[in-house]
Amino acid sequence: MPRKIKRKSSGSRMGGGGMLQQLQSLQEEMLKAQDEVTSMVVTATAGGAVTATVTGEKRVQSITIDPEVIDPDDVEMLQDLVVAAVNSGLEQIDAAMTEKMQPFTGGLDIPGV
Repeated sequence: MPRKIKRKSSGSRMGGGGMLQQLQSLQEEMLKAQDEVTSMVVTATAGGAVTATVTGEKRVQSITIDPEVIDPDDVEMLQDLVVAAVNSGLEQIDAAMTEKMQPFTGGLDIPGV
């Protein structure tokens, strides 16, 4: 005759509630970290002549161009400096997001986080 195996209870329903509470707390911490980054404003400079201010929401807030670098015969250089400054600002925001999310992602490279 087969024996019945008694399973030990893994705890009361409160145990599952504790896990849910921990997950909710983790989610709140993640949202707070994301909010911190989205409220950031960074300034990046390219060539010492073009400065871009970028928000944590990845919006260009302003661009400042030193008038001395405005050369009608070399518009491409100015365009390159603007692109470099904006990209540098966006990279700073991405790096800040990665740093803030590190405790939650465990080092995994998750796109957009």
